[in-house]
Amino acid sequence: MSKMLVLRQSSAIPYRVKDGKVEVLLITSTKHQHWIVPKGWIALGFSAVDSAAKETWEEAGVTGRVQTPAFAVYSDRKWGYPYQVEVFLLSVEDVLEEWPEARKRKRQWLSLPKAVKQAKGKPLKRLLQRLQTQSNLLNFVET
Repeated sequence: MSKMLVLRQSSAIPYRVKDGKVEVLLITSTKHQHWIVPKGWIALGFSAVDSAAKETWEEAGVTGRVQTPAFAVYSDRKWGYPYQVEVFLLSVEDVLEEWPEARKRKRQWLSLPKAVKQAKGKPLKRLLQRLQTQSNLLNFVET
């Protein structure tokens, strides 16, 4: 009996609290300019948490504190293979002016209701809707 390979990715939903309101940071995908959150394959030697922080720095140009445990885990298929994504919340501490993918992507801070409308894909929309109803999971630090 062979075991099916399941690829692993990690993702982060970067957020901040500004003027008493929660905002999340969405970025554009590189190909179609859809509004998404940072996500990537977990590199050898990296934990899902470390990978989520690295992807957020590379793709969105923000750093901060990754909250554990994962906010959510979901499965999907890509290139005919199943993959699993661990999604973390990331409390943003620094917004960088320059970052590795700055020329490839746009970024935008949005309220949760606006982020739900802008986000591409059902899994992300569901996660953001869940976050709206469970905002008590966020570490509230005013920025």
